[in-house]
Amino acid sequence: MRNAVIYLLLIATLMPSLSQWGVIAYYHANKDYIARVLCENRDRPQLHCDGSCYLAKRLKASQERQDKETTERVQNLPTIALFCNEVADFAFASAWPLVLTTGFPSYQAAATTAPLSELFRPPRA
Repeated sequence: MRNAVIYLLLIATLMPSLSQWGVIAYYHANKDYIARVLCENRDRPQLHCDGSCYLAKRLKASQERQDKETTERVQNLPTIALFCNEVADFAFASAWPLVLTTGFPSYQAAATTAPLSELFRPPRA
């Protein structure tokens, strides 16, 4: 059952790219019929068209149909906003809330309360 689903999904994925090969295979399988009945230049055998005009028409129609489906798929895709236009204001608490100054103005002792100091401890010997 699993293999059947895999093959079905593989065929469904490859079908659009294989449609042109299907047109070419149909042309080669029915080349005599196409040259006698469907060819636009069957009245002028000196051109040696042999139905290649029919093949070109079918390939062009297949390509246009595939392009149209792709365009419709792209137009119907939902848009995803990857950024926010609004600017959020953040207020960060100072890491150095308490600066003690003593008699020497160049000396400043910082008192911090870092929550990570409780998690990261040096190894015990």
